[in-house]
Amino acid sequence: MSVKKKLAVLVGVVALGGLGFVGYKIGHNSIQSGEFQAPAAAAMTGKTAIERGKYLALAGDCVACHTAPGGGKPFAGGYGLNTPFGTIYATNITPDKETGIGGWTDQQFINAVRNGKGINGENLYPAMPYNVYAKVSDQDLKDIKAYLDQVPAVHYDGPKTDLPFPYNIRLMMFGWNLLFLDTAPFKADPAQSAEWNRGAYLVEGLGHCTSCHTAKNPLGGDNFGVHLQGGELQGWFAPEITGNTRQGIGDWGTDEVVQYLKTGANARTVASGPMAEAVTNSLQHLSDADLHAIAVYLKSLPGSKDASTPLAVSPAMASGKALYADNCAACHQNSGEGVRNMVPALKGNNGVQASAPTNILHVLMNGGQGAATASNPTSADMPEFGWKLTDRQMADVSTYIRNAWGNQAPAVSEEEVTQARKTQGGAMALQNPQHH
Repeated sequence: MSVKKKLAVLVGVVALGGLGFVGYKIGHNSIQSGEFQAPAAAAMTGKTAIERGKYLALAGDCVACHTAPGGGKPFAGGYGLNTPFGTIYATNITPDKETGIGGWTDQQFINAVRNGKGINGENLYPAMPYNVYAKVSDQDLKDIKAYLDQVPAVHYDGPKTDLPFPYNIRLMMFGWNLLFLDTAPFKADPAQSAEWNRGAYLVEGLGHCTSCHTAKNPLGGDNFGVHLQGGELQGWFAPEITGNTRQGIGDWGTDEVVQYLKTGANARTVASGPMAEAVTNSLQHLSDADLHAIAVYLKSLPGSKDASTPLAVSPAMASGKALYADNCAACHQNSGEGVRNMVPALKGNNGVQASAPTNILHVLMNGGQGAATASNPTSADMPEFGWKLTDRQMADVSTYIRNAWGNQAPAVSEEEVTQARKTQGGAMALQNPQHH
């Protein structure tokens, strides 16, 4: 979509916001205020509100976005989330009464988290994923508030979100909410097991998996036509996590999914980038029962249609095979099977076979760091190759990896690598390899 078309749509959304506000209040997007219950969780049995809230805050990975990088105080805000519309800064959610949420009532907190409303009724930007937190129960949100009320208060008024025109018009959020916010409470599916429903509640609610793993439309709303089938995220591609057997996790055993979420690694792959952070900050702290429920739910989703076909023998594949033998086989093995729980297998890897080569180029250029967890405190590193390989070589070895050992994915062009260097770094390193 062209810039002019995007602006035209945005202007229309502003109009919808101004003219359709009454409809927003009374339609299917009306603000949820009634009590509703979350599916039961064994991890909550016998716990106090604060203990439950701490667990739920970990499940929601609140600390990741509400803590500034480089030594920021936990939950004090200041983290800048880069979006196509500009940088949006997370706020202070410690109990400081001047700069945090110390003076907020439970209902004001619920309105912010679930309905996207600030303490003064202003519309929040959906970088804070209230559109999925809308599925979280009243009691769970009250428990999170009880936990946040007793974390150390930090007096910190961080940087303010200042988006360029027209995105700085918060009135637009009326229209955005009208289009993309559904505040209907989570409803358990009686045809499914209690475990499946618990997994659905976590994935579609606090876990906010869709925020990364679902592609966005031009207005930043989730494209539910490709739900959890992968999406771009700050220079990474969050891969498909449905039951698709090649690009998703359909071939993974349920216990393999649990192991990956708990430790950041399994026999198939190792978490890196934003997923490694999610494992470190959030998922490793969840109970095995909840992780198992998540796995059951995700594997049940039908996912995308597999339309790829094997690439024919080509000069790129021959060149890529030689480059792989020289640079990659020592760790990932000639078979592409890697080293269990340490070096990811490339054979059958759903991230490697994603529709876009974003992740493989990111890791090749800049290296990678696995998740650091209680069970894996010394996670393995991947060295960077951006300084060593030309754009043509990077394209060839990526094409080979994406199509060797039974893998199937589109070939990578030299132009895609050149563009990736601009957005992900590595170009200067290539010009000055002695620096490394």
